[in-house]
Parts: sequence; structure tokens; C-alpha cells
Amino acid sequence: MKIGLGGGCHWCTEAVFQAIAGISKVEQGFIRSDPPEDAWSEAVIVTFDPEVLPMDVLIEIHLRTHSSTSRHKMRGKYRSAVYVYDAGTGVKVGRILRKLQREFDEPLITNVMTLAGFKASDERFLGYYEKGPERPFCKTYIDPKLAFLRREFSKVLKEDHVEAAQ
Repeated sequence: MKIGLGGGCHWCTEAVFQAIAGISKVEQGFIRSDPPEDAWSEAVIVTFDPEVLPMDVLIEIHLRTHSSTSRHKMRGKYRSAVYVYDAGTGVKVGRILRKLQREFDEPLITNVMTLAGFKASDERFLGYYEKGPERPFCKTYIDPKLAFLRREFSKVLKEDHVEAAQ
């Protein structure tokens, strides 16, 4: 199954979802939806096995690894969204968001949107964290997200990411 996830920097989002078991592919780039949300926004497309990684867990990880309750000024570039390919998946994601809302003190701003277009990032930016985890950006923004995953979602991490925490 494929789904798009946007919310923060796609370098961060890519690194988070590359660490999760049940995800076979993470495509980093820019996604647009239907008007009026048709401007390109940083995001990833993940291909996952819902038998290994249930969609509600995938979405909870997404919500907890970006500012899913903040209407900050960069929301055009970093739209908080779950992008779907069909209406049935959109309905399911909407239900999951409503259920997860109970676990947040502030209202979620994450929207369910149709994935109308995708363009991959330039090759030099793909696998950003894997190619340079020592970079200041990675240390400042990505490492805390991966540490959070190790604390809160260790059961769904790929083996090499669980071991990194020990």
C-alpha cells in the first residue's frame, strides 16, 4: 500500500520512515493536492505492508514526529497532511485521525488530501540522513526524532535502528 505524508522537512520525514519495519520504500520529494492545496509541499510517499505496520501506527508516528498541531508560518512549504490515492483510504485515514485526536491536547491540523502529483527531490538530497548523519542539520533535527522513535515506537523499528539505541 502507498500513502503520502507531509508535515515537516522531507529530509526528516524520509529518515523517520526509513527506520520503520514494514515500510519497503520511502520516496522523498514534493507533493501537491487538488486546488486550493495544489502548491508543491515537502513530503514523502511510503510503500508499506499494513499486515506488518498497521495504518493507525504509521499515522500516529507521522503525527508525533512533526508539529501536527501547529499552524506555523511555514505551513505552505510544510503542509501537515496524509495524502491518499483513493476515497476509501481517505475515509479510513479520517477515522484514524479522529481517534488519535483524543491523545493530543491541541487540535490536530493534519488534513487528508488527494495525492494529485509527486516529483522526487534532486538525487543529491535523497537518503539525506543515511549519506551524512554527522551533518549539523541531521544532529539538530533528525537525531531527536529517531531518539523519540527508539523510546516510543521501538517495537516497530527495523533491527538496525533498534540496535543503534543500545
